[in-house]
Amino acid sequence: MLINEEIRDKEVRLVGDDGEQLGIMSAKEALQIAAEKNLDLVKIAPQATPPVCKVMDYGKYRFEQAKREKEAKKNQKVVDIKEIRLSLNIDTNDFNTKVNHARKFLKAGDKVKVSIRFRGREMAHAHLGTGIMERFAEALADVSNVEKQPKLEGRSMLMFLVVKPTK
Repeated sequence: MLINEEIRDKEVRLVGDDGEQLGIMSAKEALQIAAEKNLDLVKIAPQATPPVCKVMDYGKYRFEQAKREKEAKKNQKVVDIKEIRLSLNIDTNDFNTKVNHARKFLKAGDKVKVSIRFRGREMAHAHLGTGIMERFAEALADVSNVEKQPKLEGRSMLMFLVVKPTK
């Protein structure tokens, strides 16, 4: 945004500090009007013909804008990705423990990345990994949706789960 002397246009459409239209005038006249009110002349619509300028307190405007951005940043939720690693020959209790951990992560609002790393000859039995992944997704079907289906990438199989949207 250009302010005060930075505005080099011959003519500008001026809007007063209270929002009223003051008409089309030279940039010098507009700057004088702003100076009389101890405020700044700010170009708010440079693409218009003639460009639209407004008389305002630019410092106060920037402060309020920064305050709004800070408030918006405070209200947004950062989604973390938590990883659960399974193995091809996982036992029932270990499986249930991993399901409970994933459930806890999902309740906290995080995404869960489920991975199985295939070692050595296990690569020949990738279909067993898909079965484990599907069983894991079924165990968490009440709280999550599968965002990305199980897919083999190199020596590991990955699947992403997200929280079911609440109604």
